[in-house]
Amino acid sequence: MNGALWAANACAHACAYACAACAVLGIGYTMLASVLIGRFFARPVAELNRCPPVTVVKPLHGSEWALLHNLSTFCEQNYAGPVQFLFGVHDAMDPALQAVDELRRLHPQADISVIADSSLYGPNRKISNIINMLPHARHDVLVFADSDVGVGPDYLRTIVGELERPGVGLVTCVYRGEPDPGFWPRLSAAATHYQFLPGVVTGLALGLARPCFGQTIAMTRATLEKIGGFMPFVRHLAEDHAIGEAVRALGQKVSIPPLAVSHACVEASPAQLVSHELRWSRTIRSVDPLGHLGSVLMHPLALALLAAAFSGSARWAWLIAALAVSARFALKFSADRALRRTHGGLWLLPIWDIVSFSIFVASFWSSRVIWRGFSFKVDGDGLLSAAPDE
Repeated sequence: MNGALWAANACAHACAYACAACAVLGIGYTMLASVLIGRFFARPVAELNRCPPVTVVKPLHGSEWALLHNLSTFCEQNYAGPVQFLFGVHDAMDPALQAVDELRRLHPQADISVIADSSLYGPNRKISNIINMLPHARHDVLVFADSDVGVGPDYLRTIVGELERPGVGLVTCVYRGEPDPGFWPRLSAAATHYQFLPGVVTGLALGLARPCFGQTIAMTRATLEKIGGFMPFVRHLAEDHAIGEAVRALGQKVSIPPLAVSHACVEASPAQLVSHELRWSRTIRSVDPLGHLGSVLMHPLALALLAAAFSGSARWAWLIAALAVSARFALKFSADRALRRTHGGLWLLPIWDIVSFSIFVASFWSSRVIWRGFSFKVDGDGLLSAAPDE
């Protein structure tokens, strides 16, 4: 019995030291990210030498609280060239079209077309929607943007200027959270600002990340044709990542300018928030398993608390937890300053850190995701297949 107790205590102490070591590394990562995020947004944007005609392609699905506002930001651009707007739905009665009707009224000068086509080519309904719209695109510079994205007035100038740089085949953007009213959307925005964004910036700086985000994908028609159009991506969960890799395979660069578009955080309940974050986490796990495993270092507070639990509340473990909280607050202030946000909602950060770590652990339990109300299984190549409810 004494031997078993000794073994249990030894195991607990080993776990405590392992968690503490990871927490210390996580604190170092967090402090590095707080420096890099400011440098990322301080970079100059590309100069725009001309304003070629652009087609903006936006797949829509359902009504969203800020949909009209987000769509309007695309019609309020400081861009001298012609801009065509394509909005696509699978159902001609989709409530999102009410926002498009109002958009036409508010911006009568905008060149707006709506494509309603129920054709599906694979489980990724967003890609099917885009494929249905593409025959109606008149211009050779194509900008694809999700429905829940809002942008500033210099968005197109920045994107097109970046796309004209030598060797650039695709331009994408990081994003910040724009929460709907309520606690859960605010928690979702905290996830975007203080976990997603620092992780991307740090990964880019260290050469460990090769991202491409569906919030913005800009490329020429010629590049799109070289990667085979969108049909090769109809079964991909992370179609944006796959598109970026296809462009890189051509020997072209994927450029990320110092510009953050807004992404609507609409999760109105804990179930919706967890489902969305689990889908994101399992997506990362499917396309970058080692990177996903290494992202445990993004959770220094949770790791320090585990160290405290395994060590029997040792004083040194609580000191590490205090340092983790301080590092996370420092990162929050740096991110807020870089994004030109106010410093409110400090109390949300520790809450999110615990929720986020729980989601990270849960992401290893299953390959099932819920997307737009449909259930899918994700295989080792990040491809979707229909899945029965578990």
